[in-house]
Amino acid sequence: MTLENTAADPVLDALTQRRPLTWWRADLGSAAEVIAGSGIDEHLVDDAEARFARFAPWFASHYPETADRGGIIESELVRADRAQAEIDGLGVTLAGTLLLKRDDSLPVSGSVKARGGFHEVLEFAEEVAARAGLPIDDWQTYDSPEFLELAKSHRVVVGSTGNLGLSIGILSAALGFAVDVHMSVDARAWKKDLLRERGATVIEHEGPFDEAVAAGRASAESDPSTHFVDDEDSRSLFAGYAVAARRLRAQLDAAGIVVDTEHRLVVSLPCGVGGGPGGVTYGLKQEFGDAVHCVFVEPVEVPAVTLGVRTGKHSDICVQDIGLSGRTAADGLAVARPSRFVGERIGGLIDGFATVDDDVMRAGVSLLSRTEGIAVEPSATAGLTVPWRVALGVQAGQLPAELGSSTTTHLVWLTGGSMVPEEEMAQYLREGAGLADAFTTDAALLT
Repeated sequence: MTLENTAADPVLDALTQRRPLTWWRADLGSAAEVIAGSGIDEHLVDDAEARFARFAPWFASHYPETADRGGIIESELVRADRAQAEIDGLGVTLAGTLLLKRDDSLPVSGSVKARGGFHEVLEFAEEVAARAGLPIDDWQTYDSPEFLELAKSHRVVVGSTGNLGLSIGILSAALGFAVDVHMSVDARAWKKDLLRERGATVIEHEGPFDEAVAAGRASAESDPSTHFVDDEDSRSLFAGYAVAARRLRAQLDAAGIVVDTEHRLVVSLPCGVGGGPGGVTYGLKQEFGDAVHCVFVEPVEVPAVTLGVRTGKHSDICVQDIGLSGRTAADGLAVARPSRFVGERIGGLIDGFATVDDDVMRAGVSLLSRTEGIAVEPSATAGLTVPWRVALGVQAGQLPAELGSSTTTHLVWLTGGSMVPEEEMAQYLREGAGLADAFTTDAALLT
């Protein structure tokens, strides 16, 4: 599929020319209207939250690092004053507060993908137990000889660029399932090695993410005992991600941070296929309505969801169709074709899209390490400059004035980092050390 005359559309022109952009959408309906028309089960997030609660004792028992939260898989919300001051020093001052959501340090699999991936595996485990007549609401069921014997005859299959594969592979193996992780060429070698160490079978593909997904889907189609995790169209993954919003509300409340029409919340979310940020956005809009503004951030070479939403073609178009490579240093975001589910169902909840150059993400890795002592992989810093882009947009009269208020809270959602090997992290830091000026050239704003 090709597009004609992309130069006539300023967003598509920026995408095809690999120019960083910020596309803020001013024509959206209310969050309540979009949610009501989405066709998504209104109990989806309630059910997911209840499922996590049922399994919390199991996590506390198997993963001691989760015990202090009673087995709930959650990350900290922290201020980033030093990072904010340093980026302010590059020329644009942010009036509001900068927060970081530390999903880089989520227990067990160390990325934003943990909630969604874990939820789908847990839901499958309950289905297997229920079919065998085992009690699904007793966490000890999943340690019983009966369940573990049953799990051996069931397989979980997923296609991944890395972080989703880690969450699915680690938990599936821990529950006793056989698990195949089909991984794209973009996946880091250490992630493949870790999966093998944890008992997963890793199947490598020379092609991109969607080819790995297609191979995984094909391998599962003829086997009724196999569950395929479809990152392009999974409601179970989506529900798991959405639970994060409810927990974020509690964290904001505990920090005394108000979110309402006088106190806006702008959330910058790294985006690959769209399921993770889509689920989080759905949950945030349920919690805060139109007082929260969600921005999906993608690499300039892989703006799959931006492209899908702007053209209205969603999963019927990929970045190669407009001449992009689909390759990026942010391996977790290297997804060339967007989710079928997210763009069509909740695209109207996404307030903005941004694309960012790899050097900006690399510079962000160094900056967060230097200022906040936080070690992350490049995909985690995709949204780090978005608050300042918003500030520039307000100054230029292109964005609503309330977004530039001192009462606005800017939250940058981090993803993987805590499981990155030391030598790999050292390389990330070396690459980013000389790129501090990348932030000063990341002021592109397009509306």
